Amino acid sequence: MADPGHEAASGGGSAQRPPEAHGPSVHDTVRLALVIGALGVVFGDIGTSPIYTLQTVFNPSDPHPVPVTTQNVYGVVSLVFWSVVVIVLVTYVLLAMRADHDGEGGIMALITLVRRSSSRRSRRAAAVLAALGIFGASLFFGDSMITPAISVLSAVEGLKVVQPSLHSVIVPITAVIIVVLFVVQRRGTAAVGRVFGPVMIAWFVSIGACGVAGIAGHASILRALSPAYALGFLFGHFGTAFFALAGVVLAVTGAEALYADMGHFGRRSITRAWLILVFPACILSYLGQGAKILADPHNISSPFFLLTPVWGRLPMVLLATAATVIASQAVITGAYSVASQAAQLGYLPRLRIAHTSESTIGQIYVPWINWLLMVSVLTLVFAFRSSTALAFAFGMAVTGTITITTLLFFYVARAQWGTPVWLVGIGAAVLLFVDLLFVAANMTKLVHGAWLPLLIGVTAFTVMTTWQRGRELVTAERARLEGPLPEFIDDLRSGRVPTLRIPGTAVFLNRGKQTAPLAMRANVEHNHVRHDQVVILCLETQPVPRVPADQRVVVDDLGYADDGIIHVTALFGYMETPDVPGTLALLDPARTEGPLHLDQASYFLSKIDLRRGKSPTMAPWRKRLFIATSYITADAAEYFGLPRDRTVIMGSHIEV
Repeated sequence: MADPGHEAASGGGSAQRPPEAHGPSVHDTVRLALVIGALGVVFGDIGTSPIYTLQTVFNPSDPHPVPVTTQNVYGVVSLVFWSVVVIVLVTYVLLAMRADHDGEGGIMALITLVRRSSSRRSRRAAAVLAALGIFGASLFFGDSMITPAISVLSAVEGLKVVQPSLHSVIVPITAVIIVVLFVVQRRGTAAVGRVFGPVMIAWFVSIGACGVAGIAGHASILRALSPAYALGFLFGHFGTAFFALAGVVLAVTGAEALYADMGHFGRRSITRAWLILVFPACILSYLGQGAKILADPHNISSPFFLLTPVWGRLPMVLLATAATVIASQAVITGAYSVASQAAQLGYLPRLRIAHTSESTIGQIYVPWINWLLMVSVLTLVFAFRSSTALAFAFGMAVTGTITITTLLFFYVARAQWGTPVWLVGIGAAVLLFVDLLFVAANMTKLVHGAWLPLLIGVTAFTVMTTWQRGRELVTAERARLEGPLPEFIDDLRSGRVPTLRIPGTAVFLNRGKQTAPLAMRANVEHNHVRHDQVVILCLETQPVPRVPADQRVVVDDLGYADDGIIHVTALFGYMETPDVPGTLALLDPARTEGPLHLDQASYFLSKIDLRRGKSPTMAPWRKRLFIATSYITADAAEYFGLPRDRTVIMGSHIEV
């Protein structure tokens, strides 16, 4: 899908645009819709961070508690403000979002840019950075498990402020909300998405207004906007400030969503939504909470909800719950996208993917990922039972992803854009210093929960790299079994392999143009038959998000224009789901050596049975992991959109 922001900016010349006096242009309406849509999808996570950030920093049960003193409150609020400025505004909005790949953002797109930017001399560095990128994507899976748990828990915990006796029902209510959230995923987010934007607008206006009320009661908190307080706290009280950073980082959770969702809303729309509403509202809330704590240190128990007037606390709990559900929805959808892109790039098996919207291709549902996330989120809720306990685990996933994104961005800036070394060096040194400071602070929480996202990340990274390696081995062995395609075609044409031509069209799915399809070879050598029209179809995933329809197929007659055998290469982007019948329908009959009767065509698939061999290609445990991972592979006929009643599957086995 093209960048909607770019589409909105490119349609029509200025002479065709209605005059300003006659009302807003269509372009303005489209841009407004994109801004509202971005508010509903992109900012749910970072927009709900004010609920738990300051509460976590000053949590008295923290293994490294921050004393509630006037100087510390000013220092923490100032650190929060400048962390948001440096990480969200500078790293993501001003820098990373400029590194788009055909309008798409996210760490997978950044990995593709790194690979494309590498020269021969820097190929090893690019490979290391790409591996780091995969680890960053792996950490995102940990983020997608922790975000729904901590977000919904923190919102429902507002019931304690409304009525302390409701403490015992917080976990059960959270669990019910999470189960409902995951159960309805299969219905898609198109209908719900239309109300996400207005709900988040109400959320940001509400938290901003409450923040202003808090500031009015203790206006001196505005002094925390000066960097002198952040720097003075950090370097003047380093022991306290360093441990506080593990909680401060919660203010930037969700920053990666700005980059990841860029392809859906455009950089301009996301930037406008951030600068006009999200950033001011969040900062006002943090300042108001700081003022509330200065007024009474006991308010650290729940500064966000205590900032709300008594009459508005229950409505605020309900609004916060809705906002955190939206935040969870965004990160769940992000997990679907990352898994889908990883499968397209060869880091995960082919997964069953359902498109839940006819108008928005990016809205997908991946059942296997959905149920894995649901079980994981519920486990976290029942294991940790509070948002403050989960906060120790949350920061590690966020800081790891941010640091890797920063590193990859500066590599692209130098290798692809030719940015001067001195400028890259200064920028990377400053931003990586900040990022690594946060990483180090969160490492101090390792035994208190920070190990969790690292464990999830290492596990996902191991699975993805093992699958990539095993897939390479299987592909090589399969090529040996299939034999060269040109020689096979020559044997058919010369009659060295006696075959009977039968009427009809046969489509053989294959991995490339160098080897013969196993199913076709078996059909010829064992059944001694071939169809009048044969299409050998290879599906290739390009390192771009989407491929235009006019560039979708490449046809090759394989050296003979009259034998009825052609090779078709179908190109797809890593964000697309292949549709074989739809792709074949794009073929020009003049190039297919006769008409293809697709309504009656037979489709042939080669199924590979994996077995663990004795050759030292991988460690034994990785072989077992590779074979186990293969069991989640989606049904090929369903994945490629093949008619099941006309699909033939022929098997073989390969040892790894």
